[in-house]
Amino acid sequence: MKSILTTGLAAIVLAAVTAGPVLAQGTLQKVKDRGQLVCGVNTGIAGFSAPDDKGNWSGLDVDLCRAVAAAIFKDPAKVKFVPLTAKERFTALQSGEIDVLSRNTTWTMSRDTSAGMNFAGINYYDGQGFMVNKALGVKSAKELSGASICVQTGTTTELNVADYFRQQGMTYKPVVIEKLPETLAAYNAGRCDVFTSDASQLYATRLTLGSPADHIVLPEVISKEPLGPAVRQGDAQWGNIVRWVLFALINAEEFAITQENVDKMKDSTNPEVKRLLGSEGDFGKGVGLDSDWAYQAIKAVGNYGESFERNVGQGSRLKISRGQNALWRDGGLQYAPPIR
Repeated sequence: MKSILTTGLAAIVLAAVTAGPVLAQGTLQKVKDRGQLVCGVNTGIAGFSAPDDKGNWSGLDVDLCRAVAAAIFKDPAKVKFVPLTAKERFTALQSGEIDVLSRNTTWTMSRDTSAGMNFAGINYYDGQGFMVNKALGVKSAKELSGASICVQTGTTTELNVADYFRQQGMTYKPVVIEKLPETLAAYNAGRCDVFTSDASQLYATRLTLGSPADHIVLPEVISKEPLGPAVRQGDAQWGNIVRWVLFALINAEEFAITQENVDKMKDSTNPEVKRLLGSEGDFGKGVGLDSDWAYQAIKAVGNYGESFERNVGQGSRLKISRGQNALWRDGGLQYAPPIR
């Protein structure tokens, strides 16, 4: 009996080892064969993922996908953007319609363990807030008892607002709508008193209202919303590619490597910079990419700080401060493991 069990166990281990590389190469090979990365993004939220009148996409989440495409193809243009509602996004990822979901999506335990997906990191630390019309005369979320609240279905926002009002001993009337434009239109038309979402989304959507100055974002932040890209479960190599491209952009900012000076920095004597840019070692090999994978990503979109400032920071219409999204050395939470 012992020998049979041992043999059986050995067979299982052998099968796992043999099958591993085949599974691991699945998405990367599929993307290469297609000649294009397919990235799921928001249907349109300023600063994160939004198309212009010519269909050109831009935003923090868009930059990440362009960086992944550059790391693979040495060409950030080889990416197709698929706009998805909050309700559609997980099905699109699970079904293989998209290769990566980069759509201001909150990393939670249930999504990471039972939704057939894995998060590859955090590219924006956020929290849920409330927006109201100044005419309502409200200064705090604690004054919202009895209010009607517009919220998107299929989001952590819907669950968080229920938790918050229960904890505060307050009541509210939910106005639940699937698509963001329709949710915002309902709020703008007065169908609800309050619009609740991630604070970043509130600042972005506020700009689209007829009179942005008439609306205020209340000071309370009622949740943790770590937003980041997600991939399907079962493909460790692909998850590593997306994860380490994000880490490369964060590390690049720490080493003061920019889109403009990245070529010059390839001659740096700093061993950490040399490893990051591929002039020393061959760290791309571990994820199936060329040694200059990180160089290509940085050359395409700049470092994390550049992407942040251009899309949501002081160089954008949103003008959101770095806050929690500053590097760890500057008092923020952005911190990337080393390439070693």
